[in-house]
Amino acid sequence: MSFVPINAIHLILIIPLATAAVLALLPSYRLSARINSAAALATLVVASSLFIRRPAVGLYLQVDDLSVVFIVLNTLVGFTTSLFSGGYIAHEIEIGRLTQVRLRFYHAMYQLLMFGMNLALVSNNLGLMWVAIELATLTTVVMVGIYRTHEALEAAWKYFILGSVGIALALFGTILVYVAARPVVGEGLNGMVWTVLIEKVAGFDPALLNVAFVFLLLGYGTKVGLAPLHAWLPDAHAEGPTPISAVLSGLLLNVALYAILRFKMLLAANHAALAPGPLMVTMGLVSLIFAAFMLYRRRDIKRMFAYSSIEHMGVIVFAFGMGGPLANFAGLLHMTMHSLTKSAIFFSVGHIAQVKGTQQIAGIRGLTVTHPILGWTLVVGVMAIAGLPPFGIFTSEFLVISSTFARQPLLAIPLVFGLLVAFGALLLRLQGLAFGEPTPGTAKAHASYLPMFGHLGLVLAAGLYFPPLITSWFQHVARMLG
Repeated sequence: MSFVPINAIHLILIIPLATAAVLALLPSYRLSARINSAAALATLVVASSLFIRRPAVGLYLQVDDLSVVFIVLNTLVGFTTSLFSGGYIAHEIEIGRLTQVRLRFYHAMYQLLMFGMNLALVSNNLGLMWVAIELATLTTVVMVGIYRTHEALEAAWKYFILGSVGIALALFGTILVYVAARPVVGEGLNGMVWTVLIEKVAGFDPALLNVAFVFLLLGYGTKVGLAPLHAWLPDAHAEGPTPISAVLSGLLLNVALYAILRFKMLLAANHAALAPGPLMVTMGLVSLIFAAFMLYRRRDIKRMFAYSSIEHMGVIVFAFGMGGPLANFAGLLHMTMHSLTKSAIFFSVGHIAQVKGTQQIAGIRGLTVTHPILGWTLVVGVMAIAGLPPFGIFTSEFLVISSTFARQPLLAIPLVFGLLVAFGALLLRLQGLAFGEPTPGTAKAHASYLPMFGHLGLVLAAGLYFPPLITSWFQHVARMLG
């Protein structure tokens, strides 16, 4: 029996999985919160080493330039969210919303979620990727319902049902890809190995690939939060703990997007197959415009920013659907900026909900007067997510619009329309939240401000100066995506 040396990919999986087992046994909340953050930091450090050296490709695990983008972003936001989570959840204990037993479960599930997402991003086997995404989904279902209120359990149940429908569609699509591959690569494991499929896909039956991609886009699109498959997302954000809202918007949606991009690359390599771009462009535009109008009707602040996530995932899917080096670069940049910005906004919203004692927008007004740091941070976050300069999202949206005008000018009309509608809704809500007649609240927040400031600082820095090394790296990945 040969010994397989442990490499960076193994550590990215072993650290969160082993930590989850340890955290499930620890009774002390303070100790478990510190271990949770330490494990997330260790995973980030190991993930960052993939910039320097990458392990050899295996039948089950592999990394390339595309997966490294997602892995580093995933572990970065996972670490900063764990820092925010420590103080936030401690306050939930103080006010009696969570018990010690549930918190032991919470930290173990957090690391299990990180394991599932990391596994999906390093999988070289389509079936293993499917299992990993399903594991991450089931873990977040449990975490959404952790408060055990009627609303939280209802949100978790809705998430479970719709997520199960989506993952079933994705499974059927994955099976169809295997069936299409079998005449070319033969029976067995090779029919599910990504690196084998991408080399041989030109000989696959295009009709089977076409049907497979429709199921895959609908299935994984459910987890991306694309309309009309989005219904689970606002409830999950509103009823679950705020750190989980940050992880859902900043990370889990990206993992499902990663799966779609992998299958898009397969179709693009088979010239007789259906072009995946028009389907992605259509679903992206529908999601963008639908979510933009829904922003005007929200009364819960977390639910409002959940619809903002649907809007931005629509923009990202639209960009990748347009394809080409510029649009793909814009999609990667927008995905990165959205993850950092939206998680920062949810950090801010978590603080605000605790100091105001409510998530209802009507009870949150005049933040710049009652809590200036939180108020002005929310102003900066909304300005960034709305696409105002000099933040990074302005750059990515400008590139998306520019590439659309250059190639399909008519599509630029609904794209710009949706962005303007969403922009108006966010500014309208921000006016009351930040500058309205102040509502009463407690004196201080209970979680660290550092993750919130760090994320917004990165988004601002990216808008002012994007390092040439990262630019060339993103350009290379954009060319990979076709």
